Amino acid sequence: MDPQHRGSGVTVVGAGAISALGPTARHLWDGARRGEVGIRPVQALEMNGLGTKLGGEVTDPVEPSRGYRHPDGFRERAIELALVAAEEAMAALPAGLVDSERFGVVLGTCNAGLLSGREWLRAVLDGEVPDPELPLLVTPQALAESVGAAFRLRGPVLAVNTACASGANAIGLAADLLRAGRADAVLAGGSDAFSDVCFAGFNALQSLSPEPAAPYDAGRQGLSLGEGSGMVVLVRSDFAREHGLTGIADIAGYGLSADGFHSTAPQPEGRGAARAIVSALRLSGITPAQIGYVNGHGTGTPKNDPAETNAIRLALGEVEAARTPVSSTKSMIGHMLGAAGAAEAIVTAQALADQLAPPTAGYTTPDPDCPLDYIPGPARPLDTGAALSNNFAFGGANASLVLTRTADGHCPPQPETDRVVITGIGLLSPAGSTSAEVWSAYTRGQCPVEWDGGLRAGRVAFDPDPYLTKRERRRMDRLAQFSIAATAKALADAGFEPGSAAAEALGIVFGTGTGPMEAMEKFTTPLLAEGPAAADPSVFPNTVYNQAAGQVAIHLGLRGPTSTLSVGHATGAAALAYAADLLAAGHADALVCTVTDTLTEQVGRAYAAVGAASTREPGEAADGRFTLAEGSVAVVLERRSAAIARGATVLGEVLGHGMASDASRARLWDARGRGLERAMRAALDDAGLAPTGVDAVWLAAAGLRAADAAESQAVQRLFHPYGVPPLHAPKIVLGEPMGVGGALTLALALHQGRLGGRPVLLNSSSLGGSHVSLAVRCGVEESRTTTTSGEAR
Repeated sequence: MDPQHRGSGVTVVGAGAISALGPTARHLWDGARRGEVGIRPVQALEMNGLGTKLGGEVTDPVEPSRGYRHPDGFRERAIELALVAAEEAMAALPAGLVDSERFGVVLGTCNAGLLSGREWLRAVLDGEVPDPELPLLVTPQALAESVGAAFRLRGPVLAVNTACASGANAIGLAADLLRAGRADAVLAGGSDAFSDVCFAGFNALQSLSPEPAAPYDAGRQGLSLGEGSGMVVLVRSDFAREHGLTGIADIAGYGLSADGFHSTAPQPEGRGAARAIVSALRLSGITPAQIGYVNGHGTGTPKNDPAETNAIRLALGEVEAARTPVSSTKSMIGHMLGAAGAAEAIVTAQALADQLAPPTAGYTTPDPDCPLDYIPGPARPLDTGAALSNNFAFGGANASLVLTRTADGHCPPQPETDRVVITGIGLLSPAGSTSAEVWSAYTRGQCPVEWDGGLRAGRVAFDPDPYLTKRERRRMDRLAQFSIAATAKALADAGFEPGSAAAEALGIVFGTGTGPMEAMEKFTTPLLAEGPAAADPSVFPNTVYNQAAGQVAIHLGLRGPTSTLSVGHATGAAALAYAADLLAAGHADALVCTVTDTLTEQVGRAYAAVGAASTREPGEAADGRFTLAEGSVAVVLERRSAAIARGATVLGEVLGHGMASDASRARLWDARGRGLERAMRAALDDAGLAPTGVDAVWLAAAGLRAADAAESQAVQRLFHPYGVPPLHAPKIVLGEPMGVGGALTLALALHQGRLGGRPVLLNSSSLGGSHVSLAVRCGVEESRTTTTSGEAR
């Protein structure tokens, strides 16, 4: 982390949006301040069988000028919405002002390429052969990489998937990248598109309002869904001043928290959401008395609005909460899911810039359970330099942004940084359930592989009974079960007692490469045959990418900061890097980073279709593809001072990390490995290391011949002329566990270096050309012969 930029302000210098109020950010703001309702009868979807006919539909043409990889005749609307908003936001920045290698992307989404996944499944069920390019559009990282490639942005490219808090979380993460000196500019925001799957799910939960949503009103009947995208261009405030860029508002700070309460319902007293608000205020250096406006989450559901009201009162205090105006943008554009936080941040920024608080449309009758000032009627003049924007999500994931007026020049306090150490590991793998067992399989060159439906696959033999009762797991998919088990093992390894105050303060950064495909298939398949009546309300909550994180928080009592990333095969390393940065910046004293992926039939078919997964039977010669595997790895990370204070054993230390993207539309990765080389060099710079100080490199290589050759070239260049250190390629033996790979190689590196060793580099790369390299020092700092769970390391 570059100390030069710690505590620096972050300025919004460009904004773009497409919503039910129109095709630009100006339409969004003008409509919001007028109280214009864009929630109308939906035209593009069949709405029969639903409890509403309404939604915040984008009716303007969605025609981005920049292209992306997609099958002939099929368009992924979520990507195109993001591109339209991004083009508007990027127009505010002079061309060539920022080096493309210092320009990043952080995209939030709830449903990602759901329409592409639906089309794949429809074709399979109809007996057709799906287009092999469809899987390249399904995942959240596919959206982020499509946007990055469209603008040739080669800095960090990340996808955030904290459900309805994704857009706000993405902006917060982007601001972190800037403050840490990892980029000079970041394009950040969110995007989600309408689908029959999403409408059927919310309908099954009985959450949809038959009339336009009326948040906080006594007569409210539920939420109105919306679609669209909001994107902002962020730069450091000093960069904006140096180059004469006009700021709309500043991102002073953000806070994250987990309710640890329920998969869909908020904690009624608002305690979880209040923790996110309080954290955002603390990290931004803004007091409750300085907050002059709150852009509320304001969905219009019976439970969410009172819970948020309680959270605002807890966080700001009764006196300040009573005098602070609050309004809901969702009353005009509907709930845009993963894009909501970004669109609402744009409205909040404009409210500060114009000193005008937009109203809550449809608010006419006060509710005794929501006793705050919700701005009925016309917009209201403001006299404030700071505002709050709230977003809360399924799984109890909460995010709050603090924005300040650019002209005021507010600079957040410099965080008291600390070294970040590793104190616990828990894992599930086809090769075993401890690091020692997996290490043994790797060194023997043997890993259990099944021949399953024409696909080589490594599957986890898992007994959930020690971790979950039959009743607890009745509505859980394997993604959640694996995650809870691995996290429980890691917490025990680190010495955290379940239910203790220390465990409750823990946060969770969750990662998944392919996401909840088991639940998505289970929920969508009957819909395609029978329509909305077949929607299962017990399955729908499991279709969001962060649902496993929510289950971990609920069952293990974790209520600190929470976020979910999905960065393809680079997810494990990216999630570890984000967790380390959150700790270094003072968001928490300890976090558990849990990364999980599970195999389903359609996931396997998709990998085979794109030419990545091997279809050779065990024992046959390699075919230049990898063996797919599933698994889960959880890593406990702590600020070193906190770990030492509680007498923890330090297994290693995260010294630094680097991220880069190939940003190529013509192919999936750079054939010469130049993006990965930049990521490795950035990791060394961040750690203060020279190539000669690296003891070993743990490769991303998994058997996909072209990608492995590109990494080999990058490693050779990095270490020339010093000589290449020892190389490890465990995934060649153990299989490619999708997003789990980076966390699994960390577990093995820590085991191999447990008696002390020099720093190592751990590489991870997505199939779309996003690269993350971690610099880690391995070795036990304070000896302990066994873990608290009695497992030998």
